[in-house]
Amino acid sequence: MKNINKPLLITGGIIISLILLYLIYRDYRPELTLLLHMNHHNKLILLHMIRSHGIKDMLLLLALIATFNAIPGMSNSFVCIFAGLCYGPAIGFIINWLGNIIGNCGVMAVIRKIDLSKRTKKSKLLNSLMNQRHPLIGLTIGFMVPVIPSVLVNYAGARLNINRWRYLAMVTVGMAPTSFIYAFGGDALFKGDNKRLIGAVVAIVIVIALYILVKKMIKRTRSNKEIPA
Repeated sequence: MKNINKPLLITGGIIISLILLYLIYRDYRPELTLLLHMNHHNKLILLHMIRSHGIKDMLLLLALIATFNAIPGMSNSFVCIFAGLCYGPAIGFIINWLGNIIGNCGVMAVIRKIDLSKRTKKSKLLNSLMNQRHPLIGLTIGFMVPVIPSVLVNYAGARLNINRWRYLAMVTVGMAPTSFIYAFGGDALFKGDNKRLIGAVVAIVIVIALYILVKKMIKRTRSNKEIPA
C-alpha cells in the first residue's frame, strides 16, 4: 500500500463526519430545541441538561474534532467551542486537545502515502516551514496558528523526517493554546461572562501575533535566499 487515493480518503472523512454529526445531533436534539426558546429559566435547565451528557458524547465530539482536523480545508473551531460550552473549560480543553492531537497524528500517518498537488508542494508557506533555522520551534508555532493548514505543517514534518517522539511533542505543545481558547470561549459565551470573553479575545490576539511572526519568518527566509553568495 504505497499510495492512497486522496479523493477517496477525503470522501471517507466527510462520510464519517456526517455520521458523527448525526449522532451528536440526535443526542443533543432536546437541548437544541430548548435553545430556540431561550430565557433565564430555560438557560438554567439547559445548562443542567447539556452538562449531564456522559462519556459517549465526549468521545463523539472528540472523534468529530479529530476527523475535521484531518480533512484538508475543514475547520473544527465550531465543534471545539461547542465542546467548551457543553463540558466547561477544563474538560472541553481535554476533548479539544486530544481530538486535535489524534487528528494530526492520523494525517501524519497517511501523509507519506498520498500525492499532494503541485500547487501545495510549491507553497511559499510550506517552503518556509521546511527551511527554518529552528524547525522544531517553527513547526510547533505552525500548529498553534489555526489559519496555517495543518496538512502543510504535517507534510513539512514528514519531509524533514521528524521522529515520532519529537513530532508528538510538537503537536502536543502546538495544539494546546487554541484548544484551550475555544473551550474557554465556549464556556464564557454560554455563561455570558464578559471577563472571560475578554480573556478569550486577548488570547486570540496573541494567536494572531504568532501568525504575524510566522509571516515575518517567511519573508526573512525568502530574503536570505535572494542574497547572492
